[in-house]
Amino acid sequence: MKKRNLLNYARDVIDIEYTNLRNLRNRLGKEFVDAVEKISRCKGKIILTGMGKSGIICRKIAGTFSSLGVPSIFLHPADAVHGDLGTISKQDIVIVISNSGETEEILRIMPSVKKIGASIISLTCSKDSSLGEYSDIVIETGEIKEADVFGLIPSSSTTCALVLGDAMALSLMCIRGVKKQDFAFFHPAGNLGKRLMLKVKDVMHRGKEIPSVKTDAMMSDVIREITQKNLGFTLVDNKNRRVVGIITDGDIRRLLNKKMDISNVKAEECMTKNPKTIDGECLAIEALSMMEKLEITCLVIVDNNRRAVGVVHLHDLLGKKEFKIEY
Repeated sequence: MKKRNLLNYARDVIDIEYTNLRNLRNRLGKEFVDAVEKISRCKGKIILTGMGKSGIICRKIAGTFSSLGVPSIFLHPADAVHGDLGTISKQDIVIVISNSGETEEILRIMPSVKKIGASIISLTCSKDSSLGEYSDIVIETGEIKEADVFGLIPSSSTTCALVLGDAMALSLMCIRGVKKQDFAFFHPAGNLGKRLMLKVKDVMHRGKEIPSVKTDAMMSDVIREITQKNLGFTLVDNKNRRVVGIITDGDIRRLLNKKMDISNVKAEECMTKNPKTIDGECLAIEALSMMEKLEITCLVIVDNNRRAVGVVHLHDLLGKKEFKIEY
Protein backbone atom coordinates (compact mmCIF):
# COMPACT_ATOMS: atom_id res chain seq x y z
CA MET A 1 0.00 0.00 0.00
CA LYS A 2 1.32 3.41 -0.98
CA LYS A 3 1.94 5.99 1.74
CA ARG A 4 -0.86 8.21 0.46
CA ASN A 5 -3.33 5.34 0.48
CA LEU A 6 -2.16 4.31 3.92
CA LEU A 7 -2.85 7.80 5.28
CA ASN A 8 -6.28 7.83 3.70
CA TYR A 9 -7.07 4.46 5.26
CA ALA A 10 -5.91 5.67 8.69
CA ARG A 11 -8.09 8.76 8.33
CA ASP A 12 -11.05 6.58 7.38
CA VAL A 13 -10.55 4.57 10.57
CA ILE A 14 -10.61 7.75 12.64
CA ASP A 15 -13.67 9.03 10.76
CA ILE A 16 -15.56 5.80 11.39
CA GLU A 17 -14.77 5.82 15.10
CA TYR A 18 -15.64 9.51 15.34
CA THR A 19 -19.00 8.89 13.66
CA ASN A 20 -19.78 6.12 16.14
CA LEU A 21 -18.88 8.38 19.04
CA ARG A 22 -21.11 11.15 17.70
CA ASN A 23 -23.99 8.70 17.36
CA LEU A 24 -23.40 7.50 20.90
CA ARG A 25 -23.41 11.06 22.17
CA ASN A 26 -26.79 11.66 20.58
CA ARG A 27 -28.24 8.47 22.08
CA LEU A 28 -27.45 9.32 25.70
CA GLY A 29 -30.57 9.85 27.76
CA LYS A 30 -32.30 9.16 31.06
CA GLU A 31 -30.66 5.76 31.47
CA PHE A 32 -27.22 7.35 31.61
CA VAL A 33 -28.35 9.78 34.32
CA ASP A 34 -29.99 6.95 36.27
CA ALA A 35 -26.79 4.90 36.05
CA VAL A 36 -24.53 7.68 37.32
CA GLU A 37 -26.93 8.55 40.16
CA LYS A 38 -27.15 4.88 41.14
CA ILE A 39 -23.37 4.61 41.22
CA SER A 40 -23.24 7.77 43.33
CA ARG A 41 -25.51 6.14 45.92
CA CYS A 42 -23.66 2.82 45.91
CA LYS A 43 -22.81 1.55 49.42
CA GLY A 44 -20.62 -1.24 48.13
CA LYS A 45 -18.08 -1.38 45.34
CA ILE A 46 -18.22 -1.05 41.58
CA ILE A 47 -17.35 -4.23 39.72
CA LEU A 48 -16.66 -4.11 35.98
CA THR A 49 -16.70 -7.19 33.83
CA GLY A 50 -16.20 -7.91 30.15
CA MET A 51 -14.47 -10.39 27.88
CA GLY A 52 -11.50 -9.86 25.58
CA LYS A 53 -10.91 -6.27 24.49
CA SER A 54 -13.96 -5.16 26.48
CA GLY A 55 -12.27 -6.57 29.57
CA ILE A 56 -9.26 -4.34 28.93
CA ILE A 57 -11.58 -1.33 28.75
CA CYS A 58 -13.21 -2.47 32.00
CA ARG A 59 -9.84 -2.42 33.73
CA LYS A 60 -9.24 1.16 32.63
CA ILE A 61 -12.69 2.34 33.74
CA ALA A 62 -12.28 0.61 37.11
CA GLY A 63 -8.98 2.43 37.50
CA THR A 64 -10.62 5.76 36.75
CA PHE A 65 -13.37 5.17 39.31
CA SER A 66 -10.77 4.15 41.90
CA SER A 67 -8.78 7.33 41.25
CA LEU A 68 -11.89 9.29 42.27
CA GLY A 69 -12.19 7.42 45.55
CA VAL A 70 -14.87 4.97 44.35
CA PRO A 71 -13.88 1.37 45.29
CA SER A 72 -13.79 -0.41 41.94
CA ILE A 73 -12.35 -3.65 40.60
CA PHE A 74 -12.29 -5.69 37.39
CA LEU A 75 -13.73 -9.19 37.55
CA HIS A 76 -12.91 -11.54 34.68
CA PRO A 77 -16.00 -13.58 33.72
CA ALA A 78 -13.95 -16.77 33.44
CA ASP A 79 -12.59 -16.27 36.96
CA ALA A 80 -16.09 -15.48 38.19
CA VAL A 81 -17.43 -18.93 37.26
CA HIS A 82 -14.47 -20.55 39.00
CA GLY A 83 -15.06 -19.11 42.45
CA ASP A 84 -14.56 -15.36 42.16
CA LEU A 85 -18.30 -14.69 42.21
CA GLY A 86 -17.75 -14.48 45.95
CA THR A 87 -16.26 -11.07 45.25
CA ILE A 88 -19.74 -9.73 44.54
CA SER A 89 -22.07 -8.66 47.35
CA LYS A 90 -25.65 -7.41 47.43
CA GLN A 91 -24.54 -3.80 47.90
CA ASP A 92 -22.33 -3.82 44.81
CA ILE A 93 -23.03 -2.57 41.31
CA VAL A 94 -21.83 -4.69 38.41
CA ILE A 95 -21.13 -2.77 35.20
CA VAL A 96 -21.05 -5.13 32.24
CA ILE A 97 -19.61 -4.25 28.84
CA SER A 98 -20.61 -6.35 25.86
CA ASN A 99 -21.17 -4.85 22.43
CA SER A 100 -23.48 -7.62 21.25
CA GLY A 101 -25.09 -8.32 24.60
CA GLU A 102 -24.78 -12.01 23.76
CA THR A 103 -21.28 -12.83 25.03
CA GLU A 104 -21.48 -16.40 26.32
CA GLU A 105 -19.06 -16.00 29.23
CA ILE A 106 -20.95 -12.92 30.42
CA LEU A 107 -24.40 -14.47 30.20
CA ARG A 108 -23.16 -17.50 32.15
CA ILE A 109 -22.61 -15.42 35.30
CA MET A 110 -25.66 -13.12 35.06
CA PRO A 111 -28.12 -15.47 36.84
CA SER A 112 -25.71 -15.77 39.77
CA VAL A 113 -25.24 -11.98 39.94
CA LYS A 114 -29.03 -11.55 39.98
CA LYS A 115 -29.35 -14.17 42.74
CA ILE A 116 -26.72 -12.37 44.85
CA GLY A 117 -28.80 -9.21 44.52
CA ALA A 118 -26.20 -6.86 43.07
CA SER A 119 -27.43 -4.22 40.64
CA ILE A 120 -26.49 -4.65 36.99
CA ILE A 121 -25.73 -1.78 34.63
CA SER A 122 -24.93 -2.81 31.09
CA LEU A 123 -23.25 -0.99 28.22
CA THR A 124 -24.53 -2.83 25.18
CA CYS A 125 -26.12 -2.37 21.78
CA SER A 126 -29.74 -2.97 22.78
CA LYS A 127 -31.93 -3.38 25.84
CA ASP A 128 -33.58 -6.27 23.97
CA SER A 129 -30.35 -8.29 24.01
CA SER A 130 -29.94 -11.16 26.46
CA LEU A 131 -27.66 -9.00 28.62
CA GLY A 132 -30.16 -6.17 28.44
CA GLU A 133 -32.88 -8.37 29.85
CA TYR A 134 -30.74 -9.23 32.87
CA SER A 135 -29.87 -5.59 33.53
CA ASP A 136 -31.45 -3.08 35.89
CA ILE A 137 -30.23 -0.22 33.72
CA VAL A 138 -29.20 -0.49 30.07
CA ILE A 139 -27.17 2.23 28.39
CA GLU A 140 -27.79 1.46 24.75
CA THR A 141 -24.96 2.17 22.34
CA GLY A 142 -26.94 1.21 19.27
CA GLU A 143 -25.42 -0.59 16.33
CA ILE A 144 -21.71 0.17 16.11
CA LYS A 145 -19.66 -0.13 12.93
CA GLU A 146 -16.19 -1.46 13.59
CA ALA A 147 -13.42 0.45 11.80
CA ASP A 148 -11.62 -2.44 10.06
CA VAL A 149 -12.33 -3.48 6.47
CA PHE A 150 -14.14 -6.62 7.66
CA GLY A 151 -16.18 -4.86 10.32
CA LEU A 152 -15.16 -7.50 12.84
CA ILE A 153 -12.19 -6.30 14.90
CA PRO A 154 -13.15 -4.52 18.17
CA SER A 155 -12.24 -0.90 17.49
CA SER A 156 -15.17 1.50 17.36
CA SER A 157 -17.01 -0.57 19.99
CA THR A 158 -14.15 -0.48 22.47
CA THR A 159 -13.56 3.23 21.81
CA CYS A 160 -17.24 3.95 22.51
CA ALA A 161 -17.14 1.85 25.69
CA LEU A 162 -14.02 3.65 26.88
CA VAL A 163 -15.45 7.11 26.24
CA LEU A 164 -18.76 6.14 27.81
CA GLY A 165 -16.92 4.90 30.89
CA ASP A 166 -15.02 8.18 31.11
CA ALA A 167 -18.29 10.08 30.79
CA MET A 168 -19.79 8.08 33.67
CA ALA A 169 -16.78 8.50 35.94
CA LEU A 170 -16.29 12.19 35.28
CA SER A 171 -20.01 12.90 35.62
CA LEU A 172 -19.85 11.13 38.97
CA MET A 173 -16.90 13.37 39.84
CA CYS A 174 -19.15 16.41 39.32
CA ILE A 175 -21.98 14.96 41.41
CA ARG A 176 -19.65 14.19 44.32
CA GLY A 177 -17.83 17.49 44.09
CA VAL A 178 -14.41 15.81 43.86
CA LYS A 179 -11.67 18.43 44.21
CA LYS A 180 -8.12 18.44 42.91
CA GLN A 181 -6.87 17.72 46.42
CA ASP A 182 -9.11 14.62 46.62
CA PHE A 183 -7.84 13.38 43.28
CA ALA A 184 -4.24 13.99 44.35
CA PHE A 185 -4.78 12.01 47.57
CA PHE A 186 -5.28 8.83 45.53
CA HIS A 187 -2.12 9.56 43.44
CA PRO A 188 0.52 10.11 46.12
CA ALA A 189 3.30 8.47 44.10
CA GLY A 190 2.59 10.10 40.76
CA ASN A 191 4.06 13.35 39.52
CA LEU A 192 0.59 14.81 39.22
CA GLY A 193 -0.27 13.91 42.81
CA LYS A 194 2.99 15.28 44.13
CA ARG A 195 2.45 18.54 42.34
CA LEU A 196 -1.11 18.89 43.55
CA MET A 197 -0.32 17.96 47.15
CA LEU A 198 2.68 20.25 47.51
CA LYS A 199 2.35 23.52 49.36
CA VAL A 200 3.99 26.68 48.11
CA LYS A 201 6.45 26.55 51.02
CA ASP A 202 7.62 23.13 49.77
CA VAL A 203 8.80 24.48 46.42
CA MET A 204 9.73 28.11 47.11
CA HIS A 205 13.28 29.46 46.99
CA ARG A 206 14.52 30.76 50.32
CA GLY A 207 17.31 32.81 51.86
CA LYS A 208 20.21 33.52 49.53
CA GLU A 209 18.33 31.94 46.63
CA ILE A 210 15.94 34.90 46.59
CA PRO A 211 17.04 37.50 44.01
CA SER A 212 16.91 40.96 45.57
CA VAL A 213 18.28 44.48 45.03
CA LYS A 214 17.74 47.83 46.74
CA THR A 215 15.62 50.58 45.24
CA ASP A 216 18.70 52.66 44.42
CA ALA A 217 20.55 49.79 42.70
CA MET A 218 21.81 50.59 39.20
CA MET A 219 20.66 48.48 36.26
CA SER A 220 24.05 46.80 36.00
CA ASP A 221 23.48 45.42 39.53
CA VAL A 222 19.93 44.43 38.65
CA ILE A 223 21.08 42.49 35.60
CA ARG A 224 23.86 40.84 37.59
CA GLU A 225 21.42 39.69 40.29
CA ILE A 226 18.92 38.31 37.77
CA THR A 227 21.72 36.47 35.98
CA GLN A 228 23.27 35.01 39.12
CA LYS A 229 20.02 33.79 40.70
CA ASN A 230 18.76 32.51 37.32
CA LEU A 231 15.05 32.94 38.01
CA GLY A 232 14.36 35.60 35.41
CA PHE A 233 13.54 38.35 37.89
CA THR A 234 14.67 40.16 41.01
CA LEU A 235 12.73 41.68 43.86
CA VAL A 236 13.28 45.31 44.82
CA ASP A 237 13.48 46.10 48.56
CA ASN A 238 13.40 49.44 50.35
CA LYS A 239 15.78 50.38 53.14
CA ASN A 240 13.64 48.46 55.64
CA ARG A 241 13.97 45.29 53.50
CA ARG A 242 10.29 45.42 52.56
CA VAL A 243 9.40 44.24 49.06
CA VAL A 244 8.21 47.22 47.07
CA GLY A 245 8.68 46.04 43.50
CA ILE A 246 9.89 43.47 41.00
CA ILE A 247 11.96 43.65 37.82
CA THR A 248 11.85 40.83 35.28
CA ASP A 249 14.15 40.16 32.37
CA GLY A 250 11.14 41.05 30.22
CA ASP A 251 11.10 44.53 31.78
CA ILE A 252 14.75 44.97 30.83
CA ARG A 253 14.13 43.84 27.26
CA ARG A 254 11.30 46.32 26.92
CA LEU A 255 13.56 49.13 28.14
CA LEU A 256 16.24 48.17 25.64
CA ASN A 257 13.65 47.95 22.89
CA LYS A 258 12.88 51.61 23.52
CA LYS A 259 16.57 52.27 22.79
CA MET A 260 17.03 53.80 26.21
CA ASP A 261 20.41 54.25 27.86
CA ILE A 262 19.80 52.15 30.96
CA SER A 263 23.26 52.60 32.45
CA ASN A 264 22.02 55.41 34.70
CA VAL A 265 18.57 53.95 35.45
CA LYS A 266 17.89 52.88 39.02
CA ALA A 267 15.80 49.90 40.07
CA GLU A 268 12.97 52.00 41.53
CA GLU A 269 12.58 53.79 38.19
CA CYS A 270 11.68 50.72 36.17
CA MET A 271 10.28 48.25 38.69
CA THR A 272 6.68 47.05 38.78
CA LYS A 273 5.31 48.08 42.15
CA ASN A 274 3.70 45.70 44.64
CA PRO A 275 4.41 42.30 43.07
CA LYS A 276 1.80 39.59 43.52
CA THR A 277 2.11 37.51 46.68
CA ILE A 278 0.78 34.20 47.95
CA ASP A 279 0.71 32.48 51.34
CA GLY A 280 3.24 29.72 51.80
CA GLU A 281 0.52 27.42 53.16
CA CYS A 282 -1.42 27.52 49.89
CA LEU A 283 -1.27 24.48 47.63
CA ALA A 284 1.17 24.71 44.77
CA ILE A 285 -1.69 24.12 42.35
CA GLU A 286 -3.30 27.32 43.66
CA ALA A 287 -0.11 29.21 42.86
CA LEU A 288 -0.11 27.73 39.37
CA SER A 289 -3.74 28.74 38.85
CA MET A 290 -2.99 32.26 40.07
CA MET A 291 -0.03 32.59 37.70
CA GLU A 292 -2.11 31.41 34.75
CA LYS A 293 -4.94 33.80 35.59
CA LEU A 294 -2.65 36.82 36.01
CA GLU A 295 -0.34 35.75 33.17
CA ILE A 296 2.78 36.00 35.34
CA THR A 297 5.59 33.54 36.05
CA CYS A 298 6.47 34.21 39.69
CA LEU A 299 4.94 34.93 43.09
CA VAL A 300 6.40 36.28 46.31
CA ILE A 301 5.88 34.89 49.81
CA VAL A 302 6.16 37.63 52.45
CA ASP A 303 5.90 37.85 56.23
CA ASN A 304 3.71 40.27 58.21
CA ASN A 305 6.21 43.06 57.61
CA ARG A 306 6.15 42.39 53.86
CA ARG A 307 9.67 41.06 53.88
CA ALA A 308 10.38 38.26 51.42
CA VAL A 309 10.64 34.79 52.93
CA GLY A 310 10.46 33.03 49.60
CA VAL A 311 9.74 33.21 45.89
CA VAL A 312 8.18 30.61 43.61
CA HIS A 313 8.61 30.41 39.84
CA LEU A 314 6.40 28.71 37.29
CA HIS A 315 9.20 26.23 36.54
CA ASP A 316 9.22 25.16 40.20
CA LEU A 317 5.63 24.01 39.84
CA LEU A 318 5.95 22.32 36.46
CA GLY A 319 9.43 20.85 36.78
CA LYS A 320 10.49 17.30 37.67
CA LYS A 321 12.41 18.09 40.83
CA GLU A 322 11.57 15.96 43.86
CA PHE A 323 10.32 17.86 46.90
CA LYS A 324 9.63 16.85 50.45
CA ILE A 325 5.98 17.22 51.36
CA GLU A 326 5.14 18.38 54.89
CA TYR A 327 1.84 17.14 56.33
